[in-house]
Amino acid sequence: MPEIRFDDLDALQQQISEEYGDFGSPIHVSQAMIDSFAEITMDPQWIHVDVERAKRESPFGGTIAHGFLVLSLMTALQDGSDLRVVGYGSAINYGAEKLRFVSPVPADSDVHCRRRVQHVRRKGPGTQISYDVEVAVVGAEKPALVVRQLALFLP
Repeated sequence: MPEIRFDDLDALQQQISEEYGDFGSPIHVSQAMIDSFAEITMDPQWIHVDVERAKRESPFGGTIAHGFLVLSLMTALQDGSDLRVVGYGSAINYGAEKLRFVSPVPADSDVHCRRRVQHVRRKGPGTQISYDVEVAVVGAEKPALVVRQLALFLP
């Protein structure tokens, strides 16, 4: 995995690609994790937390993770990804664009992600990098989530 300084725009721009990197290590999304997320976010919709009802009534055959739970796992899922930006003082989540929840993440699934650098630019004293990210259930054909993630690296 290349390590590139946050302020080396030329080297970072060379990482821009139409191809996604490899999928990283998976994270297990348990029913307990889903239940905790439901409690914290005050979103106890039955499709996420009522296992028996979801088995009977859900079109997915069981409970599924909240889309925003899956989104919140992106930081951990990208740890050890194909590019490591170094030399910065702080990294700030600058936002997201084109967020789509494409397919469900059933409880007790493993998810992993891959990404590609989409855009690099100077932003004030720092560097903004836009990544296209896919999060998928391990073994699934379609991603569960796609998003353009913006990160700002500051000195």
